[in-house]
Order: sequence, then C-alpha cells, then structure tokens
Amino acid sequence: FFQKTLLAVKGWFTLFGWPKGQNPISIPHSLRRDVCKVQMTVAQERVFTRNLGKDKGFCEMVFNLNGDSLPGIAASQSLSLEPTERMLQLHWQHSALLSFLKSQGACLPHVMPEFLLEPEDYKIWIKAELNLGDVKTSDRFGDKHVFVLEDSTFETMSKRAWTDVLLQIYKVFVLRRVSSRSRTDPSTSESLQNMPRIKSNLLGSNIYSPYERTILTWLNKHYEENRKIVWKDCQKGGVPPRRWIVNFDRDLLDGLVLAAQVAAYCPYLVATHFIRMYTDPKTPQHFLHNCLIFVKALRAVGLNIDIKV
Repeated sequence: FFQKTLLAVKGWFTLFGWPKGQNPISIPHSLRRDVCKVQMTVAQERVFTRNLGKDKGFCEMVFNLNGDSLPGIAASQSLSLEPTERMLQLHWQHSALLSFLKSQGACLPHVMPEFLLEPEDYKIWIKAELNLGDVKTSDRFGDKHVFVLEDSTFETMSKRAWTDVLLQIYKVFVLRRVSSRSRTDPSTSESLQNMPRIKSNLLGSNIYSPYERTILTWLNKHYEENRKIVWKDCQKGGVPPRRWIVNFDRDLLDGLVLAAQVAAYCPYLVATHFIRMYTDPKTPQHFLHNCLIFVKALRAVGLNIDIKV
C-alpha cells in the first residue's frame, strides 16, 4: 500500500507541482538534495547560496502550490560552509516548514525536522545533539528526545516522512481550493432528490475533510445525472444501478463513476469509449477492461497523466 501511495504522490508532484511544466522527482533523494541545492559565490565571505530563480528546488514547488512565500523560508538563502552550522540552518528551515504546514491544518505530529535532512547532515545532527557540552547546540535544540537511527532505518523513515509531507502539502495547498459555492444543491435537481446526502460541514465526518466530502458530493451528482445517458445504449449491459459513493477507493474500482464524471464534460467520449464498458462488472477482467477504456479516454483528450491501471 505504501509503495502504491509513494508512486501516486511522486507522479502527481512530478506532473503538477511545478510552475513551468513537469519536473521528475524521487522520494526522498531529489527532495533532500533540492532543499539544500547550492552554488558557490565569489563573495568576501565564503558561503553557499541557493537561488530558486535558477534551480527547480523543493521550495520553488512549495511557493508555486501555496501561491505565496512561506514564513522563514526565503527564495534565495545563504548557507554556511561549516557543516554543523549549515545543518542547523537546514534543520531550522525544516522546522519552519513543518510549523507552517501544521498551522494550515496539516497532520504531521510524527515527522521530525531531522528526518528531512540528508543522511550526512542527520549524522551531524545526532553528533551535535548528543554533545551536551556544546552550548551553541544545546541552545538551538533544547531538551527533547533524540532518535538515533541506523543508515537503513533512517532512509526508510526519511522516505515515509517526505511522502507524508507531500501528502499534507497537497491537503493544505491544493485540496483546499475545492469550493462548494458552484456546486448545484442536489435538492434542486429532480433526478437527485432521492439520493442520500453527504454532509459537507466540519463535523460531518471524522474521516474526510469538508473538501473531500464536497468532491464525494460532486461524484454522486454526476454519476446519478449521467448513468442513464452514458450507458442507455451500452454494448455490454444495461444502465448501471444507482449507487451511493462514499469513498475514493472501492466505489471507484469499476471505472463507471470516473467515466460518468468525464462524460459530463466530454460527452463525445461516450460513443467512442464509454459505451463499451461493462456496466455490471463481475470479474477482475471486467474491471480491468473498464479501467483501460477510461485511461484511453483520458489520453484521447490529452490527459496523459501516467495512470497505472
């Protein structure tokens, strides 16, 4: 499950996370590298400078998705050549990022700033944290637990931490753009009057956010409005039955709900693609058949987003 989640996160941020087109990422390697991507300057004081105007760094992606700069994270930042001092700067930057995300509603209590560092910087952090005789270090970090991880364990923890950070970035910067203002009230549509309602208020669910429940309502609306239109002349079954869509996995497995959404905006795909779907799929082959047709439909309209069927 985690590997599938990792691939989905990697694919979305590669395609949609950047202001100037696709930018392939690997989790966590390119993210850790991009955060502290540096170039040497010929200044009187020898420092590292990260210029996000030239490099596609992690912070550029965050700026793009947020639409504004983040407190404590500058677009151009100087990093010390001294390893410990540079590590402290990056640790503080990661702390600022996590604090800001949490203030926006992110759920990241398990992610520590040190898990986002490069392995070598993490080792320096461990050494500095355990060196209680170093006044500068003890002042910076304060009194807290220290997780001393082996190399392989740190890599696993870092990959999970970066994946969760990206998921929460999507939650607070992208998902929040979903608006219910333009959504048609189901009660105003005669065909939807008997459809069960999904409450979009804050206390309506302890699983899904109001934004996710708005999307569920949107899925229900278009499926109920379009199922009789899309599959009235279906070649592999009749009109699919009414259903109540309450999740983003099992209720979407057969491809019919997703096809109904696309058909609402691209009705010309009904005759060329969706009419050939199984409306009552019973075998894995039927499910695969439907999903292959759905992916081909997306590619037909130029939405080649690297979906793995």
